[in-house]
Amino acid sequence: MTDLSIKKYGAIDIGSNAIRLLVSNIIIKKNKKTQFKKSSLVRVPIRLGADAFVKGYISDENITRMVEAMKAFQLLMNVHKVEKFKACGTSAMREAKNGSEVVEKILKETGIKIDIIEGKEEAAIISSTDLNELIRGENSYLYVDVGGGSTEFTVFSGGEIINSKSFKMGTVRLLNNRKSVNKEIFSNVEKWIKKNTKTLKNISLIGSGGNINKIFKMSGRTEGKPISFIYLNAQYQFLKQMSYQERISELSLNPDRADVIIPATKIYLSAMKWSGASKIYVPKIGLSDGIIKSLYYNNL
Repeated sequence: MTDLSIKKYGAIDIGSNAIRLLVSNIIIKKNKKTQFKKSSLVRVPIRLGADAFVKGYISDENITRMVEAMKAFQLLMNVHKVEKFKACGTSAMREAKNGSEVVEKILKETGIKIDIIEGKEEAAIISSTDLNELIRGENSYLYVDVGGGSTEFTVFSGGEIINSKSFKMGTVRLLNNRKSVNKEIFSNVEKWIKKNTKTLKNISLIGSGGNINKIFKMSGRTEGKPISFIYLNAQYQFLKQMSYQERISELSLNPDRADVIIPATKIYLSAMKWSGASKIYVPKIGLSDGIIKSLYYNNL
Protein backbone atom coordinates (compact mmCIF):
# COMPACT_ATOMS: atom_id res chain seq x y z
CA MET A 1 0.00 0.00 0.00
CA THR A 2 1.55 3.26 -1.09
CA ASP A 3 -0.67 5.59 0.93
CA LEU A 4 0.91 4.44 4.22
CA SER A 5 4.36 5.52 5.35
CA ILE A 6 6.20 5.03 8.64
CA LYS A 7 8.95 7.30 9.92
CA LYS A 8 11.13 6.74 12.98
CA TYR A 9 12.08 9.73 15.14
CA GLY A 10 14.01 9.97 18.38
CA ALA A 11 13.88 12.34 21.36
CA ILE A 12 16.43 12.69 24.13
CA ASP A 13 15.21 14.40 27.29
CA ILE A 14 18.06 15.35 29.64
CA GLY A 15 16.19 15.94 32.88
CA SER A 16 17.33 16.78 36.39
CA ASN A 17 16.40 13.35 37.75
CA ALA A 18 16.91 11.08 34.72
CA ILE A 19 17.86 11.02 31.04
CA ARG A 20 15.50 9.40 28.53
CA LEU A 21 15.59 8.26 24.95
CA LEU A 22 12.23 7.83 23.27
CA VAL A 23 12.00 6.23 19.84
CA SER A 24 8.63 6.65 18.11
CA ASN A 25 7.02 5.28 14.98
CA ILE A 26 5.15 7.99 13.10
CA ILE A 27 2.39 6.36 11.05
CA ILE A 28 1.23 8.56 8.17
CA LYS A 29 -1.84 7.41 6.23
CA LYS A 30 -3.67 9.35 3.55
CA ASN A 31 -6.79 11.15 4.88
CA LYS A 32 -6.13 9.83 8.41
CA LYS A 33 -4.80 11.52 11.53
CA THR A 34 -1.06 10.93 11.94
CA GLN A 35 -0.33 8.41 14.70
CA PHE A 36 2.62 8.52 17.08
CA LYS A 37 3.43 5.10 18.55
CA LYS A 38 6.10 4.55 21.19
CA SER A 39 8.61 2.02 19.88
CA SER A 40 11.15 2.11 22.70
CA LEU A 41 11.83 4.10 25.87
CA VAL A 42 15.13 3.89 27.75
CA ARG A 43 15.56 5.74 31.04
CA VAL A 44 18.94 6.21 32.74
CA PRO A 45 18.95 7.50 36.36
CA ILE A 46 21.70 10.14 36.17
CA ARG A 47 20.61 12.71 38.75
CA LEU A 48 22.15 15.87 37.31
CA GLY A 49 20.06 18.05 39.61
CA ALA A 50 21.88 16.78 42.69
CA ASP A 51 25.01 18.34 41.15
CA ALA A 52 23.60 21.48 39.56
CA PHE A 53 21.29 22.65 42.37
CA VAL A 54 23.73 21.95 45.21
CA LYS A 55 27.22 22.57 43.78
CA GLY A 56 26.27 24.71 40.79
CA TYR A 57 28.05 22.51 38.24
CA ILE A 58 27.93 18.97 36.80
CA SER A 59 30.58 16.68 38.33
CA ASP A 60 33.23 14.89 36.25
CA GLU A 61 31.70 11.54 37.22
CA ASN A 62 28.29 12.55 35.87
CA ILE A 63 29.79 14.09 32.73
CA THR A 64 31.42 10.70 32.02
CA ARG A 65 28.09 8.93 32.65
CA MET A 66 26.32 11.38 30.32
CA VAL A 67 28.86 10.80 27.54
CA GLU A 68 28.46 7.01 27.96
CA ALA A 69 24.64 7.35 27.92
CA MET A 70 24.73 9.45 24.74
CA LYS A 71 27.03 6.92 23.03
CA ALA A 72 24.57 4.16 23.97
CA PHE A 73 21.61 6.25 22.76
CA GLN A 74 23.40 6.92 19.47
CA LEU A 75 23.93 3.16 18.95
CA LEU A 76 20.29 2.40 19.84
CA MET A 77 19.05 5.04 17.38
CA ASN A 78 21.27 3.50 14.66
CA VAL A 79 19.83 0.05 15.37
CA HIS A 80 16.27 1.46 15.29
CA LYS A 81 17.10 3.30 12.03
CA VAL A 82 16.01 6.66 13.48
CA GLU A 83 15.90 9.29 10.70
CA LYS A 84 15.67 12.42 12.83
CA PHE A 85 16.19 13.18 16.50
CA LYS A 86 16.53 16.08 18.88
CA ALA A 87 18.14 16.29 22.33
CA CYS A 88 16.98 18.83 24.93
CA GLY A 89 18.50 19.74 28.28
CA THR A 90 16.27 21.26 30.97
CA SER A 91 16.60 22.76 34.44
CA ALA A 92 19.86 21.16 35.66
CA MET A 93 21.63 21.88 32.37
CA ARG A 94 20.30 25.48 32.40
CA GLU A 95 21.72 26.13 35.85
CA ALA A 96 25.02 24.27 35.76
CA LYS A 97 27.89 26.77 35.37
CA ASN A 98 29.64 24.24 33.11
CA GLY A 99 26.47 23.41 31.11
CA SER A 100 27.80 24.75 27.81
CA GLU A 101 31.17 22.98 28.29
CA VAL A 102 29.28 19.69 28.86
CA VAL A 103 27.26 20.31 25.67
CA GLU A 104 30.50 20.87 23.70
CA LYS A 105 32.17 17.76 25.12
CA ILE A 106 29.15 15.57 24.30
CA LEU A 107 28.96 16.96 20.76
CA LYS A 108 32.68 16.29 20.23
CA GLU A 109 32.63 12.77 21.66
CA THR A 110 29.25 11.49 20.46
CA GLY A 111 28.05 13.77 17.65
CA ILE A 112 24.87 14.53 19.64
CA LYS A 113 24.00 18.22 19.79
CA ILE A 114 22.07 19.19 22.93
CA ASP A 115 19.79 22.23 22.98
CA ILE A 116 19.41 23.74 26.45
CA ILE A 117 15.83 25.01 26.57
CA GLU A 118 14.15 27.56 28.85
CA GLY A 119 11.24 26.65 31.12
CA LYS A 120 8.68 28.45 28.94
CA GLU A 121 9.86 26.62 25.83
CA GLU A 122 9.76 23.33 27.76
CA ALA A 123 6.13 24.00 28.76
CA ALA A 124 5.25 24.91 25.16
CA ILE A 125 6.81 21.71 23.75
CA ILE A 126 4.97 19.54 26.28
CA SER A 127 1.61 21.27 25.84
CA SER A 128 1.90 20.85 22.05
CA THR A 129 1.30 17.13 22.65
CA ASP A 130 -2.11 15.54 23.17
CA LEU A 131 -3.41 18.22 25.51
CA ASN A 132 -5.72 19.47 22.75
CA GLU A 133 -7.83 16.35 23.18
CA LEU A 134 -8.35 17.21 26.84
CA ILE A 135 -8.69 20.98 26.86
CA ARG A 136 -11.43 21.34 24.27
CA GLY A 137 -14.69 22.93 25.23
CA GLU A 138 -15.51 25.48 27.88
CA ASN A 139 -13.78 23.81 30.81
CA SER A 140 -10.80 25.21 32.68
CA TYR A 141 -7.60 23.34 33.49
CA LEU A 142 -4.41 23.94 35.41
CA TYR A 143 -1.69 21.94 33.69
CA VAL A 144 1.17 20.96 36.03
CA ASP A 145 4.36 19.36 34.73
CA VAL A 146 6.63 18.38 37.62
CA GLY A 147 10.28 17.78 36.79
CA GLY A 148 13.40 17.29 38.85
CA GLY A 149 14.48 20.93 38.67
CA SER A 150 11.39 22.93 37.80
CA THR A 151 7.62 22.75 37.53
CA GLU A 152 5.72 24.32 34.66
CA PHE A 153 2.21 25.61 35.33
CA THR A 154 -0.19 26.52 32.49
CA VAL A 155 -3.77 27.73 32.89
CA PHE A 156 -6.18 26.80 30.08
CA SER A 157 -9.74 28.04 29.75
CA GLY A 158 -12.09 27.55 26.80
CA GLY A 159 -9.27 25.84 24.90
CA GLU A 160 -6.96 28.88 25.19
CA ILE A 161 -3.78 29.43 27.23
CA ILE A 162 -4.56 32.10 29.85
CA ASN A 163 -1.14 32.20 31.48
CA SER A 164 1.90 30.04 32.09
CA LYS A 165 4.95 30.16 34.33
CA SER A 166 7.94 28.02 35.20
CA PHE A 167 9.01 27.84 38.86
CA LYS A 168 12.25 26.48 40.32
CA MET A 169 10.25 23.92 42.24
CA GLY A 170 11.47 20.51 41.12
CA THR A 171 11.56 17.27 43.08
CA VAL A 172 15.37 16.88 43.19
CA ARG A 173 15.71 20.56 44.09
CA LEU A 174 13.13 20.28 46.92
CA LEU A 175 14.99 17.27 48.37
CA ASN A 176 18.27 19.23 48.41
CA ASN A 177 16.97 22.65 49.53
CA ARG A 178 16.70 24.03 53.04
CA LYS A 179 13.15 23.96 54.49
CA SER A 180 12.92 27.76 54.59
CA VAL A 181 13.77 28.01 50.86
CA ASN A 182 11.07 25.46 49.97
CA LYS A 183 8.53 27.32 52.12
CA GLU A 184 9.19 30.50 50.15
CA ILE A 185 8.89 28.73 46.77
CA PHE A 186 5.58 27.10 47.76
CA SER A 187 4.30 30.48 48.94
CA ASN A 188 5.15 32.14 45.58
CA VAL A 189 3.48 29.32 43.63
CA GLU A 190 0.38 29.53 45.85
CA LYS A 191 0.02 33.26 45.10
CA TRP A 192 0.43 32.69 41.35
CA ILE A 193 -2.07 29.81 41.16
CA LYS A 194 -4.69 31.62 43.26
CA LYS A 195 -4.34 34.81 41.22
CA ASN A 196 -4.60 33.01 37.87
CA THR A 197 -7.44 30.61 38.72
CA LYS A 198 -9.69 32.65 41.05
CA THR A 199 -12.24 33.56 38.34
CA LEU A 200 -12.37 30.07 36.85
CA LYS A 201 -15.14 27.65 37.78
CA ASN A 202 -15.01 23.82 37.69
CA ILE A 203 -11.27 23.70 37.23
CA SER A 204 -9.45 20.35 36.91
CA LEU A 205 -5.76 19.59 37.02
CA ILE A 206 -3.80 17.91 34.24
CA GLY A 207 -0.64 16.32 35.58
CA SER A 208 2.45 15.18 33.71
CA GLY A 209 5.80 13.83 34.82
CA GLY A 210 7.15 10.41 35.79
CA ASN A 211 5.85 10.54 39.36
CA ILE A 212 2.17 11.22 38.61
CA ASN A 213 2.35 8.60 35.83
CA LYS A 214 3.58 6.10 38.42
CA ILE A 215 0.79 6.99 40.89
CA PHE A 216 -1.77 6.70 38.09
CA LYS A 217 -0.41 3.26 37.15
CA MET A 218 -0.56 2.18 40.81
CA SER A 219 -4.19 3.35 41.03
CA GLY A 220 -5.23 0.81 38.38
CA ARG A 221 -7.59 3.34 36.78
CA THR A 222 -8.50 3.13 33.11
CA GLU A 223 -6.70 5.55 30.82
CA GLY A 224 -8.54 8.85 30.49
CA LYS A 225 -10.24 8.58 33.90
CA PRO A 226 -9.14 11.14 36.51
CA ILE A 227 -7.80 10.62 40.04
CA SER A 228 -9.64 12.44 42.83
CA PHE A 229 -8.03 14.78 45.35
CA ILE A 230 -9.14 12.40 48.13
CA TYR A 231 -7.41 9.42 46.48
CA LEU A 232 -4.19 11.36 45.79
CA ASN A 233 -4.09 12.67 49.35
CA ALA A 234 -4.58 9.14 50.74
CA GLN A 235 -1.73 7.91 48.51
CA TYR A 236 0.48 10.76 49.72
CA GLN A 237 -0.10 9.88 53.40
CA PHE A 238 0.48 6.19 52.63
CA LEU A 239 3.76 6.86 50.78
CA LYS A 240 4.95 9.27 53.48
CA GLN A 241 4.56 6.77 56.29
CA MET A 242 6.73 4.22 54.49
CA SER A 243 10.50 4.34 54.63
CA TYR A 244 12.58 4.88 51.48
CA GLN A 245 13.61 1.19 51.65
CA GLU A 246 9.98 0.03 51.99
CA ARG A 247 8.91 2.06 48.95
CA ILE A 248 11.56 0.20 46.95
CA SER A 249 10.97 -3.29 48.35
CA GLU A 250 7.18 -3.25 48.85
CA LEU A 251 6.01 -0.95 46.04
CA SER A 252 8.75 -1.93 43.56
CA LEU A 253 9.66 1.72 42.96
CA ASN A 254 13.01 2.48 41.30
CA PRO A 255 15.57 3.83 43.81
CA ASP A 256 15.62 7.18 41.95
CA ARG A 257 11.80 7.34 42.04
CA ALA A 258 11.27 6.25 45.67
CA ASP A 259 12.45 9.56 47.18
CA VAL A 260 11.23 12.15 44.62
CA ILE A 261 7.69 10.73 44.51
CA ILE A 262 6.96 12.40 47.90
CA PRO A 263 7.76 16.05 46.96
CA ALA A 264 6.14 15.49 43.54
CA THR A 265 2.85 14.35 45.07
CA LYS A 266 2.97 17.31 47.45
CA ILE A 267 3.24 19.69 44.45
CA TYR A 268 0.20 18.17 42.68
CA LEU A 269 -1.86 18.15 45.88
CA SER A 270 -0.94 21.77 46.68
CA ALA A 271 -1.84 22.86 43.13
CA MET A 272 -5.22 21.12 43.45
CA LYS A 273 -5.90 22.76 46.81
CA TRP A 274 -4.91 26.28 45.67
CA SER A 275 -6.87 26.09 42.41
CA GLY A 276 -9.91 24.39 43.95
CA ALA A 277 -9.60 21.34 41.67
CA SER A 278 -11.14 18.10 42.91
CA LYS A 279 -9.67 15.84 40.19
CA ILE A 280 -6.51 15.38 38.18
CA TYR A 281 -6.23 13.89 34.68
CA VAL A 282 -3.02 12.06 33.80
CA PRO A 283 -2.49 11.81 30.03
CA LYS A 284 0.74 9.97 29.22
CA ILE A 285 2.67 12.94 27.89
CA GLY A 286 6.06 14.37 28.53
CA LEU A 287 8.86 16.40 27.03
CA SER A 288 10.10 13.52 24.85
CA ASP A 289 6.62 13.06 23.28
CA GLY A 290 6.49 16.80 22.62
CA ILE A 291 9.95 16.78 21.01
CA ILE A 292 8.90 14.01 18.58
CA LYS A 293 5.71 15.87 17.61
CA SER A 294 7.41 19.24 17.17
CA LEU A 295 10.15 17.56 15.07
CA TYR A 296 7.49 16.07 12.81
CA TYR A 297 5.17 19.09 12.50
CA ASN A 298 8.03 21.58 12.05
CA ASN A 299 9.37 19.52 9.16
CA LEU A 300 6.14 19.18 7.19
